[in-house]
Amino acid sequence: MDYDVIIIGGGPAGLTAGIYTSRAGLNTLLIESYSVACQAVTTDQIENYPGFPDGVNGFELIEKFKKQAEKFGTEFIINEVKGIKENRPFWLIETDDKTYSGRAVIIASGARPKRLGVPGEDKFRGKGVSYCATCDGALFKNKEVVVAGGGDTALEEAIFLTRFAKKVTVIHRRNALRGTKILQERAFNNKKIEFVWDAIISEITGPAKVASVKVKNVKTGVETEVLCDGVFIFVGYAPNTGFLKDALPLDESGYIITDDNCLTLKPGVFACGDCRKKLLRQVVTACGDGATAAFACQHFLGKG
Repeated sequence: MDYDVIIIGGGPAGLTAGIYTSRAGLNTLLIESYSVACQAVTTDQIENYPGFPDGVNGFELIEKFKKQAEKFGTEFIINEVKGIKENRPFWLIETDDKTYSGRAVIIASGARPKRLGVPGEDKFRGKGVSYCATCDGALFKNKEVVVAGGGDTALEEAIFLTRFAKKVTVIHRRNALRGTKILQERAFNNKKIEFVWDAIISEITGPAKVASVKVKNVKTGVETEVLCDGVFIFVGYAPNTGFLKDALPLDESGYIITDDNCLTLKPGVFACGDCRKKLLRQVVTACGDGATAAFACQHFLGKG
């Protein structure tokens, strides 16, 4: 079956695009990944999404987006996209077991947490190493954990972890946090949170599960050990664009290059959300991107 639009990704950007394209009468297929969850789903409380003064749970918000897209006729499948190919006037979307064709494509594949790349990280993944406090925080009740990072996500997750852990040690490679002021204030005022400055985790150690981390001071080179039961890593994100290979131009970090209307350098292919090269990556900007990409797609297909 040929579709008007195929959307790759089931996060805020992809779902918003689906709402707009389906509502415009375009036959829309949205392909969700079964291995990579969108970041919003794993966020316990989103405080800066308009319309929710008391905040909103990320999973609940995404479920509302999905119901709205389904209401207007978006078709959903769960599969892994392996590549896209041009076959004019269509684009072929190759998945694990089937190839789908669409006259236009909207890529909203999002981003995933970066890894530290230190010894022990792979060995103890799922055995104390985590990239999602909402997913795994409850496993560390009355235990001591370490958080790597100093941005908004690291601070949000460190604060969340204090619901369970008796102590949270934030390790940051600089001597000042990068997170927003309100999050910094909350973290500094939380008695369960301690900070180790100018430091990086050089190794994660333990017999069968995480027991400690080795911490290296970036200025002096001195290495110390911090005992802990878990390590939560929040040191930035990398775009989920590996499946594109040479299909689209990407920047040096792997983000998709687009114009202001979310159009890539390939006619009929649009990108929106966290996989796109841009300044701010938030749920609200992902939704704006999704709407823009969908509207631009309508015009491309002569439906605008």
